[in-house]
Amino acid sequence: MLKIIGSVERCALKELGISKIDARIDTGAKSSSLQATNIVAFKKKKEKWVRFEVNYVLDGNPISIICETPVLTRRRVKTSNENSEKRLMIKTPMTIGDITYDIELNLANRESMEYQMLLGREALNDRFLINPSESFLL
Repeated sequence: MLKIIGSVERCALKELGISKIDARIDTGAKSSSLQATNIVAFKKKKEKWVRFEVNYVLDGNPISIICETPVLTRRRVKTSNENSEKRLMIKTPMTIGDITYDIELNLANRESMEYQMLLGREALNDRFLINPSESFLL
């Protein structure tokens, strides 16, 4: 049975050091996105890695976290204004409610957006039903 989520849900990306972040649920977006600045790709033991900074506000408190993780790939992503750009993609476990599973996230500067994380269809398919009139159901 699929769980019902609202238009905004609180998530955790514990492997990145993010214990809580509010994510906008967006069924119009194919991929998911995480706010990232100061993105630096580097090699670690012959693998591609990325270091980036995540800045967001949670319950009125500003939070800044430096993350490091392997790069999954670089993929062309269509932006909300219909432009297309290549972005680094990472794969990390995400917890929403009592469910934890791996998701792919593209790294983008979302500082001007209301929510610093966006969950798209690929992260939601076959897992949830969305009630857009509610928030924080899990």
